[in-house]
Amino acid sequence: MASSTVPTGSRARRGSRAPEDRPVRRVRRQLPSSPWLFAAPGLLITGVFVLYPFVSTVINSFTDRRTLIPGKFVGLANFRELLDDDMFWIGLRNSTLYVLGVVPALVILPLLLALLVQKNIPGITFFRSAFYTPVVASIVVVGLIWVWLLDERGLINSLLEIIGVGRVGFLSDQWLLLVSAMAVTVWKGLGYYMIIYLAALANVPRELHEAAAVDGAGAIRRFVTVTVPAVRSTMVLVGALSSVAAFKVFSEVYLMAGPSGGPAGEDTTLVMLVQRTGTGLTGRVGYASAISVVVFVVTVVLMLLVLRADRKDES
Repeated sequence: MASSTVPTGSRARRGSRAPEDRPVRRVRRQLPSSPWLFAAPGLLITGVFVLYPFVSTVINSFTDRRTLIPGKFVGLANFRELLDDDMFWIGLRNSTLYVLGVVPALVILPLLLALLVQKNIPGITFFRSAFYTPVVASIVVVGLIWVWLLDERGLINSLLEIIGVGRVGFLSDQWLLLVSAMAVTVWKGLGYYMIIYLAALANVPRELHEAAAVDGAGAIRRFVTVTVPAVRSTMVLVGALSSVAAFKVFSEVYLMAGPSGGPAGEDTTLVMLVQRTGTGLTGRVGYASAISVVVFVVTVVLMLLVLRADRKDES
């Protein structure tokens, strides 16, 4: 009995389809709205928690709205009242002084600190962690610690009394209280801006320092002629961020001066004035919104001034 044999080649051809006989996968066209679907959650959060409060604040600044009363349109009456409000000028003065006192320190000191912790010396890891610890600490905890230290019966005054200097009214004197709050802000921000400077210093070519050293430049001269120009853009960024944060300061002064803003309210800042004026059952939401608009305008002006100064230095 003859057995029929099928060639291997034909068997293989039957088992596998030719490339032109295989089913072709259809590529779905991307809808124009697809990117917006991915961005929708972020846009929704931004709209609800940023854009809506901002627009609502601007609208309320032109009304006499209170906490439980919708209010009516009053035009520029709230802004005209600001010009005659002594507390507004006190808050503007203190916020401006805060910027002048805090920003230079937060631009220079973190850079020096970054240069220190950048060196590979024994125990530097501990100091890196120690310098950054205030950044992650709660501002409420930090404020309370410094209040205990600077209180009339606190540790610092006790030490001053032991050495014969006498007690100092850090929290009772108008100007010492403001300076103390500035010191807390600088102390808490050192580690944060130090990290920013460390990232910038990592991109500075080591050859520049070596060439300057060969030319006979000392450490200070290398810092002025090499380090500072290399991180100038970072210094502008730090100056802009610290300026805005300093002008909008609230927690440090509130914790150290109390809700009243220090002796006779002389240490009140603009943001503290917004909180005091716009909260409570009888809070003047419209007037507080007008102060908030002024704070926003001033912070934008500060940013523009810093950027303009940077452009002048580049030219």
